[in-house]
Amino acid sequence: MRERPTPAALVERARAGDPRAVARLISLVEDGADELPAIAAALAPHAGTAQIIGLTGAPGVGKSTTTNELVRALRARDQRVGVLAVDPSSPFTGGAILGDRVRMQDHALDPGVYIRSMSSRGHLGGLSAATPQATRVLEGAGCDVVVVETVGVGQAEVEVASLADTTLVLLAPGMGDAIQAVKAGILEIADVFVVNKADRDGADATYRDIQGMIGLGEREPGEWRPQVVRASAVRAEGIDDVVAAIDKHQAWLVEHGELQIRRERRAAAEIEAIALGVLRERIGTLRGGELLPGLAQQVATGATDPYRAAAELLDRLDT
Repeated sequence: MRERPTPAALVERARAGDPRAVARLISLVEDGADELPAIAAALAPHAGTAQIIGLTGAPGVGKSTTTNELVRALRARDQRVGVLAVDPSSPFTGGAILGDRVRMQDHALDPGVYIRSMSSRGHLGGLSAATPQATRVLEGAGCDVVVVETVGVGQAEVEVASLADTTLVLLAPGMGDAIQAVKAGILEIADVFVVNKADRDGADATYRDIQGMIGLGEREPGEWRPQVVRASAVRAEGIDDVVAAIDKHQAWLVEHGELQIRRERRAAAEIEAIALGVLRERIGTLRGGELLPGLAQQVATGATDPYRAAAELLDRLDT
């Protein structure tokens, strides 16, 4: 029987450019495998080496086409690029629909590009629960830039901002995006706005609307002012301007120490998520016993209150 490679061996193979090792590591991350702590330990020395770019926007604004052209521009600078395209889950299998990977076939044979579609698996916020760890895998595999593209579900896609160094929000003319920007709160998460399909009627109006709303925002002296750029990804126009805006934001992050702050905030959220996951598992083991059902019965009948019951549950978990 063939011996399974250790997590450390998989990481070494991934760093050597083996795409199968990268795929295996991400699959283990998505499945929440028992090897996950060992994988995280092997990846830890390589943390903080990649630039993380988040890309979000409503369905139909051209996220996948823009990602495709963005990868092309980054490869022209000889940077290794990883792409995590979070697709909607199939309601039947729970798997990714893989529409994004279909649109990025231009880079399928490029050894300097790794593209992975991930199923959201019902996770809200436009990402998959495994996305942070999958990002670490691509970072550990030697990617200079990791592009994370969200599902594209509308007003709930703000989670990408907590994962990325730079967040791009794509808008398109004629889709009511200027109003949606206010409703979704994406003025707060966007570092760069990209008015895509800029060759269409209404693009100038969308550009002016976004600039106007940015102007209404209150900022402290020296605080980053979101950039607004025009592009037509399907025509490969304006992508250099998008890259220039990303570079400008990256330079600002480094100059103001914000890059380290964002990464520490990201690490704190990751630690919290892992701890809460362990806690849920431990609570789950009590569901089959007598404690949790008994407490639920007492709360339902008014014999105790939910806060006291929760405190008793936590006390039991500590023992």
